[in-house]
Amino acid sequence: MIGADDPLVRITRLARPHAGRLALGTLLGALAIAASIGLMATSGYLISRAAEHPPILELGVAIVGVRFFGISRGVLRYLERVVSHDAALRAVATLRVKLFVRLEPLVPGGLVGLRTGDLLGRFVADVDSLQGLYLRAVSPLVMGAIAGAIAIAIAMIALPAAGVVIAVALVLAGVVVPIAGSAFSRRAIRREAPARAALTAELLDALAAAPELVAYGVSADAAASIEAADRKLARERRRTALVAAASEASVTLLAGLAVVAVIFVSTPAVRSGTLDGVLLGMLALLALASFEAVRALPAAAEQLAVSGSAARRVLELTDRDAPVRDPEVPCPPPATGDVSLRGVGMRYGQEGPPVLAGLDLDLPAGAIVALLGPSGSGKSTIASLLVRFRDPDQGTVMLDGRDLRDYAQEDVRRVIGLAGQDAHLFPTSIRENLRIARPAATDAELADALRRACGWDWVASLPDGLDTLVGEDGSRVSGGQRQRLALARAFLANVRLLVLDEPDAHLDEETADALIHELLTSAREAGLGVLLITHRPVDRNLVDGIATLHEGRVSSGGA
Repeated sequence: MIGADDPLVRITRLARPHAGRLALGTLLGALAIAASIGLMATSGYLISRAAEHPPILELGVAIVGVRFFGISRGVLRYLERVVSHDAALRAVATLRVKLFVRLEPLVPGGLVGLRTGDLLGRFVADVDSLQGLYLRAVSPLVMGAIAGAIAIAIAMIALPAAGVVIAVALVLAGVVVPIAGSAFSRRAIRREAPARAALTAELLDALAAAPELVAYGVSADAAASIEAADRKLARERRRTALVAAASEASVTLLAGLAVVAVIFVSTPAVRSGTLDGVLLGMLALLALASFEAVRALPAAAEQLAVSGSAARRVLELTDRDAPVRDPEVPCPPPATGDVSLRGVGMRYGQEGPPVLAGLDLDLPAGAIVALLGPSGSGKSTIASLLVRFRDPDQGTVMLDGRDLRDYAQEDVRRVIGLAGQDAHLFPTSIRENLRIARPAATDAELADALRRACGWDWVASLPDGLDTLVGEDGSRVSGGQRQRLALARAFLANVRLLVLDEPDAHLDEETADALIHELLTSAREAGLGVLLITHRPVDRNLVDGIATLHEGRVSSGGA
């Protein structure tokens, strides 16, 4: 039984605003199939009647009927394509927006354990496959039922026995064959989406790490992993293709048998005078044409299974609990930027080891504090807590004396900004990447932010300056240049506390020291508070305090 919590039902409900368009497209499709059936049936009658050489006027109605059904079939099919595809694309666009709204609160803390390729596969490929739910699954089922009923009704009026034969054949082709095909291919279909996501993940991981794979001589191993994932996906696709081919052949066979059976039951009726002889050809072609109503149903059943698997994967993602939630009534935005952490404990996963344990740290407004510690000590976890990518398991993070959880996330991030070591760059110009922080920023403001981030000399030396394209995920800039752009973006946001997470990453020691000196000097001149997260020693003359992380606690220093 399909309940209200079934993934397909839930996904379908999201497209409810476009139900009218989808219904209209389905109705037009059913009428197009009915016109095709009418064309074949009328043609059969016309051919049979013409063989008797009647006066031409007696064929007038049939001739007009053939023309009417022939023209209307093309017109209706065109309208059905326009309306149904427009509705499906609108529904998928609405679906993508609604899913994005659900996905956004999960980033980044709620997506732990998901590879980039898997996430991309769920949000792009799986959502795209849901477009087929309306076009190639739901609509064909409804259209087949309507058009099939029309064909059976016409046959029953002409000869009840022929109507029964066509009804049995359509049930076999439209119900039994799709159910059997779906049963045989269900396992392969369920495995196909994860296999496709695994292949996407392998490809993206290999592309992202291509220089390192070549440098360490393991590119062949990465290629082997991609090939293995591709073989697994191809194996699942072959299984579903074989079932689809067998289903299509079964429908074609049943169509032929239906024609033979209709002729078989109609011939005695013609001999006995129960059925007019000219209707025999009409019934035979009607039986053949009626299978247009069910020919797409095996594929529809397969698409239903594919869409069900895709819906399940998408909802598994969006049903995750957001790691951070805004209060129902957030308190007013903070006035200053005093931050303190008291007894903060944090772990990843219920069974994971503690990353932070009873940590205390003070970050007064305008103070510059360096947070030192080896990789894996929890420095980046503190950065995530400060901008509310996560909330602590124990203890509190306070801003202006109030728990950070009392504020709206947006208000917190207007006060506390993060320049991470892996900041994302979009495949557009330097100007547009910087304006993410402040869309209305002028070129002069962009240049000033770049100077503060020690990146203006580099940008000014480029032939296109701020219009220089950074490439896919910043592929045309170095790691140090990416870091400077991320810093400039943070400066543009006009925050009061700037969290610099390893700003000297990707830089040699001399350049890193110069960058840290210029950044902290610029911040002090602007009265900007800074938490400098690094694993390298820091000049004490540049900071107001140094805190060292050890076993999840601040073991020394402070502001």
